[in-house]
Amino acid sequence: MEKNTAPASEKSRTLLAWLWRSYLSKHIGLLVLAVIFMAAEGSMLGALSYMMRPMFDDVFVAGNAGALWWVGLAILGVFLVRGGASIAQKACLAVISQKTAADLRTDLLDHLMTLDGTFHQTHPPGFLIQRVQADVGAVNEVWTAIITGAGRDLIALFILMGVAIGVDWQWTLIALVGFPLMVLPSTLVQKFVRRRSREARDLGARLATRLDEVFHGIVPVKLNRLESYQSQRYRSLTGDLVSAEIRARLGAAAIPGLIDVMAGVGFLGVLIFGGAEIIAGEKTVGQFMSFFTAIGFAFEPLRRLGALSGVWQNAAAAVERLKELMDTEPTLVSPAKPATPPKGVPDVRLEGVNLFYGDTQVLNGLTFTAEAGKTTALVGASGAGKSTVFNLLTRLVDPQAGTISVGQVPVTELSLESLRDLFSTVSQDAALFDETLRENILLGRKD
Repeated sequence: MEKNTAPASEKSRTLLAWLWRSYLSKHIGLLVLAVIFMAAEGSMLGALSYMMRPMFDDVFVAGNAGALWWVGLAILGVFLVRGGASIAQKACLAVISQKTAADLRTDLLDHLMTLDGTFHQTHPPGFLIQRVQADVGAVNEVWTAIITGAGRDLIALFILMGVAIGVDWQWTLIALVGFPLMVLPSTLVQKFVRRRSREARDLGARLATRLDEVFHGIVPVKLNRLESYQSQRYRSLTGDLVSAEIRARLGAAAIPGLIDVMAGVGFLGVLIFGGAEIIAGEKTVGQFMSFFTAIGFAFEPLRRLGALSGVWQNAAAAVERLKELMDTEPTLVSPAKPATPPKGVPDVRLEGVNLFYGDTQVLNGLTFTAEAGKTTALVGASGAGKSTVFNLLTRLVDPQAGTISVGQVPVTELSLESLRDLFSTVSQDAALFDETLRENILLGRKD
């Protein structure tokens, strides 16, 4: 597989497009409904900040008792709408996130089972378990964060900025004066977070692989007194993972922290500039409170949107790995027009078969025939190639040279399903699934 050298922004767009096209677009109706509810929730912050002006100017300063009721009821209505919309959008997002995560896990497992034995030899079970479980979980979190950020926080930010500009555009510029200075530091932080997150994902896969090997090899571990050795190796990997996770989390927290610093600088400027205008009678207390509330509320969705970049960088490493796995194609596939499987009890023939594992030749010109109706046994020391011959017969691997046929039909001309249906096997290492005895015998084959 070629290494993707595209810029990080282009990679992000590609990954998001893949997520949308493959999974989120299936739930477009529910997604639109969730965005509508999020828009309602986010807009209520603008409505609340707008109500600060009549509350201070008409009620508190002017002492208008008649305005007290309508202002109070309006603010109550704002909170009722916000609460109801919040519940509704979270319910919609829960359905979307859980269904998309389930679809992705199932699709990934289905795809991994189609890949060849060579792939599974180079990708240990712990690595694949980490991809199916932990990486999909990370993607699930980022879907919710991105949708919420786009549907609620962006809308809230635009409305609150509109309220602030409506009060005084100069105050708004002063409040936001420091934000252009954040562009370069934020970009550097995002790159740092992605590198550390990818490192943490790799270490998580290695930990899962270590656990899988220990639990599957618990008898050799005990017999060879390897408990301390395995424990130390796991402890070392865990320490590396903790270090990588801490650095990734600190990097992700840096962006909201920068926003807080810039917010403090902006508030100081507004307080000095706006306070002088209020003292001079050019602005009212209600106008300042409306502006102050709008800007104060705006910084919270701005912080969440800033943190969202860190969340995305953390998940992007997982999404890249998932997409790489989904894009991996099996090399052993059924022919476009498979031949008809042989009838009855066929003979088995290998002629001039050569097989290499990497640079190591395993079989050299192997030729023999197992005649139909007779028992043919392959006998030899461990590693002599007995299992390899079986793998060739069932096309778990293909030779570099020679032909293999069953009933005069080359195995490469049969579909994988019909070829493997011709064979029964009893292994010395029986794999039992966590099912009933009956299910372990049938394994879904009701016929």
